[in-house]
Amino acid sequence: MNRLFVVALATVALSAGGPALAQDHQHMPGMSGMKAGPLPQEGGQSAFDAIGEITAMLEADPTTDWSKVNIDGLRQHLVDMDNVTLRARVIMTPVPGGARFDVAGDTDAVRQSIQHMVASHTAMADGEAGRHVVSSPTADGATMTVTGSGDAAQTKIRALGFFGLMTSGVHHQLHHWMMAKGEMMHH
Repeated sequence: MNRLFVVALATVALSAGGPALAQDHQHMPGMSGMKAGPLPQEGGQSAFDAIGEITAMLEADPTTDWSKVNIDGLRQHLVDMDNVTLRARVIMTPVPGGARFDVAGDTDAVRQSIQHMVASHTAMADGEAGRHVVSSPTADGATMTVTGSGDAAQTKIRALGFFGLMTSGVHHQLHHWMMAKGEMMHH
């Protein structure tokens, strides 16, 4: 689609809203004099949205020490999250009290992401919800073992599986905040 056609479509779409569309977009190239109503809230990509949310929080916090802020580190962590979530292979093996997860990747980038994510998760999640988490890097990625006491804890660990355990609790959002503020380094 050529640029002129896209601008023409945008003009038609925005003018169709009439006077109810109140936001001025004269600062946008090709949008001079056009009015728009409320803009969509979603940025269209979750990593971009996560960075935007953290950036807005940092800008709203008058105590932000901008000399320590590390948005690039947060971005790399989000890349790691994407690699692990979408590209890792996981084999779960039951162990007494829980499960061992052998997590592997087919490329160096995915293997490194697995190692970063599993190490970070282990450090933050050990002891959370009464679970004991240990991990170690492997040639293909990492191994993570999660155990708890009692049959219910063991059943829950196995039911959640690797990805459920990685997302369990609120430590991950805190991890993002601390990383962006420069209070925690990306591995």
